[in-house]
Amino acid sequence: QAFRVDIIREEEGALEFDMVGIDAAIANAFRRILLAEVPTMAVEKVFVYNNTSIVQDEILAHRLGLIPIRADPRLFEYRNQGDEEGTEIDTLQFQLKIKCSRNPQAAKESSDPNELYFNHKVYSKHMTWVPLGNQTDLFPDADFRPVHDDILIALLRPGQEIDVLMHCVKGIGKDHAKFSPVATASYRLLPDITLLQPIEDEAAEMLQKCFSPGVIEIQNIKGKKVARVANARLDTFSREVFRHEGLKNHVRLARVRNHYIFSVESTGILPPDVLVSEAIKILMGKCQRFLNELDSVPME
Repeated sequence: QAFRVDIIREEEGALEFDMVGIDAAIANAFRRILLAEVPTMAVEKVFVYNNTSIVQDEILAHRLGLIPIRADPRLFEYRNQGDEEGTEIDTLQFQLKIKCSRNPQAAKESSDPNELYFNHKVYSKHMTWVPLGNQTDLFPDADFRPVHDDILIALLRPGQEIDVLMHCVKGIGKDHAKFSPVATASYRLLPDITLLQPIEDEAAEMLQKCFSPGVIEIQNIKGKKVARVANARLDTFSREVFRHEGLKNHVRLARVRNHYIFSVESTGILPPDVLVSEAIKILMGKCQRFLNELDSVPME
């Protein structure tokens, strides 16, 4: 009944929020769902028509698979087991076709590859979406592409080329890490710092240095410098204070046992707030299936 969620900081690719009033098992289940069970789209099959670069076909396919694709997985279905050919409802198709050549206008004494060659660096921006079936009609406003345009895939020299076709499918991080929608998803307990007695003057300044910036502030009260806990949330539990004999018995470090600080950093495929809401839906579905299983078991 006391459960609540507080949004602390929201940025383009990161979200920090508090979950208060839950058990550690629920917090960890939520974290694991974010890591391994929220689906995304990623390169699953790579059809190599020509690859004369120094990067082996297997390594090239592995690199392509790890490039995050900006595509909403909620628009697609899971591909059926054993299906070789993709359809417009379960597959995104990308093509990478590029060839390196010399720059005839380059200065003869130049040794800079950027001046000597054209297309000698293969980036994720060179991947282009090739619609399957009626995807052009299904997604008229879609902009399917890699999340970042500047991911370096390979280096080429004149005459070398790469010509591959990629199939992106829907999957989850439990099957392969390339499907994980988050770069990091972690939680920690809210720190609780208590000063057991007044700490003043030089001891107050020493105490302030023992903690992360912003945790302890010094106030001027009746001509004395007095330490107080300003923001325990910023503490990283370095335990530096216990190295000082004059301070270690005056401070108590603890954690609020049912207050979890979550940090979620998205890979860019979906905004972090969407990832959190999808993880909550998956957790609710798991709970509902568990309750249904309990109801289906005859009671003796």
